[in-house]
Amino acid sequence: MERIIGEIREDLDRRLAVAAERLADRSPDGEPACAVYVALLGRAALRERVHHLLRQAVDGLLREARGLPLELAEARADGELRARQGLPLDSLLRVHRLAGRLLWQVLTEAVAAHDRAALPRLLPGAPALWDVVDRMADATAESYRRADAVRGDRERELRGALLDALFDGGGPAGRSAESARRLGLPERGRFAVVVLDSGDGAGTVPAGGAPRVLWRIRADGETGLVDLGRLPLASVTGLLAPLGLRAGVSPVVETPGELAGARRLAVLALRAAPGADGPHTALLDERLPAALVAAEPELAGRLRQVVLGPVLALAPQDRGVLLTTLGTWLLCRGSTTYAAQRLYCHRNTVSNRLRRLEQLTGRSLADPAHVVELALAHTAVTQRPAGSPPPPDAPPSPPASRTPAGTARRSPRPRA
Repeated sequence: MERIIGEIREDLDRRLAVAAERLADRSPDGEPACAVYVALLGRAALRERVHHLLRQAVDGLLREARGLPLELAEARADGELRARQGLPLDSLLRVHRLAGRLLWQVLTEAVAAHDRAALPRLLPGAPALWDVVDRMADATAESYRRADAVRGDRERELRGALLDALFDGGGPAGRSAESARRLGLPERGRFAVVVLDSGDGAGTVPAGGAPRVLWRIRADGETGLVDLGRLPLASVTGLLAPLGLRAGVSPVVETPGELAGARRLAVLALRAAPGADGPHTALLDERLPAALVAAEPELAGRLRQVVLGPVLALAPQDRGVLLTTLGTWLLCRGSTTYAAQRLYCHRNTVSNRLRRLEQLTGRSLADPAHVVELALAHTAVTQRPAGSPPPPDAPPSPPASRTPAGTARRSPRPRA
């Protein structure tokens, strides 16, 4: 092989240059890999790269024939460069394979033009040629993947920093708009923030779909920036529902500068989400009373003690029965009849329990102001911080349901 190449080297070099130019001129129309290469880097870059690959492969064949190691530094440098340029690895390796096929074609043509009788002597060199091409491609791919991993880590770190700037706020004017622009978000739109319970496993959130969500893993859980576009806020619930995650969702905001406040509201929504009846996505606007309680833990503790202190002081079984009955009655919108159906007991039993609750707390379920106090205090008892177990004084929460149409809302207190 070395002798044959040495005899035709000058003609071979000329033919390689012509072949590289022809490949660059015609392949983008019928070869997708080359079309991508040309679209990203230009036709001249493809021609020069193919020509260089052909010459490298010939030099590699000669070194192999002389017992010298294959020189792969240029192949590794090219892999790193193409990774930084964003050329797909599949396209890069396809160009290597095309170059190897082209080299064999040009080599046989050059040998045939010089001495057709020498062609049989060329055939044993075919495995060596493809070995050289494959090792060059492997070195290029290895370097590409290493550089691409570094680039990916940097991009993730940058995106995380940009999301932190939006979620934390407090920076100079224009910082939020610039961070949003670099994340590909519009200056004005429809955005929301979703916060997942820190107790849920990382990496389970959806990476695609609609709406678009940019996720950020933080110490207190995963936070997502939702670009709603024209989709309703309820689409976030649909996106998360199949995953079985507890999540809080903020109201819709219109500018990136409002996202820090939206995240705080999403955290409140998560703290207001029911924890005892399984995974749930809580929209803040649907749980405002519970969010009010969650926003002031110290005040919530005081409310719990002042309003329901005598109930909480009972034995665990009695306390659980009264709190569960109150919660069920509230969920049934004040219907003693439907509360009894849900609790699998007689209506009079529910009325007796609620009457005892009124006696212990000094609140009347016929007084709307007292009902508000009891409802908020009950929420303070059953509510739990994200990722923590329910408090020991919390009763089991019954599943939520709607009161059937036409059901009267009545106090259990007997009429005078």
